[in-house]
Amino acid sequence: MSELQINTTQNVKIKFTAAGAGERLLAFIIDTAIKIGYLLVLNWTFGAFENMDEWSQIAINTVLSFPVMFYTLVLESLLEGQTIGKRALKIRVVKIDGYQASLADYVVRWFFRIVDVYIFGLGFFVIMFSKKQQRLGDMVAGTAVIALKDKVNISHTILENLKTDYKPTYPNVIKLSDNDARIIKDTFTVAKASKDYQTLIKLRNKLIEVVEIKNVKQRTDIEFIDVILKDYNFYTQNM
Repeated sequence: MSELQINTTQNVKIKFTAAGAGERLLAFIIDTAIKIGYLLVLNWTFGAFENMDEWSQIAINTVLSFPVMFYTLVLESLLEGQTIGKRALKIRVVKIDGYQASLADYVVRWFFRIVDVYIFGLGFFVIMFSKKQQRLGDMVAGTAVIALKDKVNISHTILENLKTDYKPTYPNVIKLSDNDARIIKDTFTVAKASKDYQTLIKLRNKLIEVVEIKNVKQRTDIEFIDVILKDYNFYTQNM
């Protein structure tokens, strides 16, 4: 596997392990098996449609095949870059710039499956020779697929221990996304450990701007950022 370096919105470089062609192929096989299973169940369940005229059968088959056609697009959009196969292999689609991929990005990747998957499996060979382990759809969408087996875990690193009587200070933190919170915590943890006060100041100023905080209470940079993370956890866990 190759190492993938993502430049976040705070100009902080976070390193991930790019998912290899083998992992992505196994995830694809799992997803394909699910689709085939669905079609077999349909074929067995709706065998009665054989008595219908040809055009009616075509119309019904087209409608029933929608879950197969849009399987990848829908699941990646709903599961934040994962299908069932990707989740089983612990890999995820992310943006190269550190943002969470958008619906438009997933649509681009899904559209380019026509080339990557159905034209002689071209995408598999492109991944093997790509520096960032990207297929054509990834290159166009500006995405990559990363392994979640590293120490940096997207879903877990944003968690904070909150006291039961914790009272939040900045309700506007709900403007942030889980991915933003992860990046903030990664940056905060590294800067605090290395006593990089310039980065802490920049991060504080960026948060004030993005979260649109007008009345900032008298706190040190470390205290302020810590409160932001705790407030985000408070509101997202209680929504």
